Amino acid sequence: MRGLMMNRPLLISSLLEHGARVYADGEIVSRTVEGPIHRYTYADAHRRSKQLANALVALGVEEGDRIGTIAWNGYRHFEIYYAVSGLGAICHTMNPRLHPSQLAYIINHAKDKYLFVDLTFVPLIEAIADKLKSVEGIVIMTDREHMPSSVRDGVQCYEDVVHAHSDDFSWPEFSEQTASSLCYTSGTTGNPKGVLYSHRSTVLHSFAIALPGVLHLDESQSVLPVVPMFHANAWGIPYATPMTGAKLVFPGPALDGPSLTELLRDEEVTLTAGVPTVWVGLLSHWRESGSGVPSLQRVVVGGSAPPRAMIDAFEREFGVAVIHGWGMTEMSPVGSVNVLSFKERALPVDARLDLQCKQGRPPFGVEMKVVDEQGKPLPRDGKSFGELKVRGPWVCNGYYRLRRSTMHDEDGWLATGDYATIDERGFMQITDRKKDLVKSGGEWISSIELEDVATSHPDVAQAAVIGIPDEKWTERPLLVIVAKKNRSPTKEDILGFFKGKVADWWIPDDVVFETELPLGGTGKVQKTLLRERFAQHLAER
Repeated sequence: MRGLMMNRPLLISSLLEHGARVYADGEIVSRTVEGPIHRYTYADAHRRSKQLANALVALGVEEGDRIGTIAWNGYRHFEIYYAVSGLGAICHTMNPRLHPSQLAYIINHAKDKYLFVDLTFVPLIEAIADKLKSVEGIVIMTDREHMPSSVRDGVQCYEDVVHAHSDDFSWPEFSEQTASSLCYTSGTTGNPKGVLYSHRSTVLHSFAIALPGVLHLDESQSVLPVVPMFHANAWGIPYATPMTGAKLVFPGPALDGPSLTELLRDEEVTLTAGVPTVWVGLLSHWRESGSGVPSLQRVVVGGSAPPRAMIDAFEREFGVAVIHGWGMTEMSPVGSVNVLSFKERALPVDARLDLQCKQGRPPFGVEMKVVDEQGKPLPRDGKSFGELKVRGPWVCNGYYRLRRSTMHDEDGWLATGDYATIDERGFMQITDRKKDLVKSGGEWISSIELEDVATSHPDVAQAAVIGIPDEKWTERPLLVIVAKKNRSPTKEDILGFFKGKVADWWIPDDVVFETELPLGGTGKVQKTLLRERFAQHLAER
């Protein structure tokens, strides 16, 4: 017997429609590529999104067409999110930090029909334009005054396109299983793979991240997503904010410490989110300037694990709580969030920091387990580590235009590529990426744990540990560090710092000092490049 409830589809357009109706005067603030601060309301954004939807229909965009974006976080990008998905097409966000050949591959693999491009990336798209097979038109995301003179014939101006159409548009209804947006993985091993989200998965994910035990979003919050809108849909924040009425603040291209601080302070931001590399720069600026941001309550850190020293610095020096999160593009992306209970917050500092360094617990909707090499589930004791597998209604069950996925098993679980533990309270902790574990003499060494020790040294800003070939032990750890400004630590000092903190045989065999670490498009250290560069380091010493 079926329940007697209305069968209303969960559609992305309903999120902004709700925001415009219930939180009409809720603000969206953007630092624009052109320079000035732009501000308007959810009602304004809804109206302009409907104008853009009419424009897309006039351009011949139909349900299922892929519409690409190469853009920063800003109000125009926000409008594209809703206009494209709202009419039944697919919003395909792209990472401009990828190599041009990978970008061309992604556009052709997705078969994008139109591209929407921010001013910053016009030279990038012009350089690969001749390689694009499916693109029928390009729209530059600016006004007529700032349109570059170098663009090809037929390239259109965003504001001209929007203003040419009315806001008389009714969002169509269709199955909530309809594809809504497309994101590609970072492509660290082979070509990037496409993850095709649905309206249903996106709306359910929005409900989940708005929960008190996750991001705790409501009308009292002012949220600045530093995480790009081309990185797993800015972790779902552009969808969850109109759902809850939270103020939305977009940083545009200015992600340096002073620019972020100015926007955080001026817009009284209470919650911000991004990868650790961004927060390294922000902390450095706050320390140099001698002040933080009074309104800021929480910093969400994801993409890679925040060092213990970073968590401690934000809280002890500036009174800002750090929320450690974990996820994947394949998970929309939130898989777990570390929000402590009242009892856990009252723990002694060291015990509390130990807990905060874990990736946290999954929200309702995400199941996770760790398995051994035979696929057998391991106990939830916080000690047994194995490969982490996940499943849930916003986890992908395959990849776009890929016939068979080797990451999914016959029971529908997704292998994350992470090794982890899960304790009796459900807290998950990544011990390492499968590919980053160092196997020395048949025993595993966690690069993450070594990096955490290294970054707790007062002279170290960033650290990366890689396994490199060793004739006797097969692999040994090498530590690559970036020193803090005006600091000059020695190798002996750094290696001595590990004594008593890890097993002696875990201590890296050598230290290499660099001015910077190679970062990928999502802000993660590209350890593949480090392994290639230092493959012969121990043998050549």
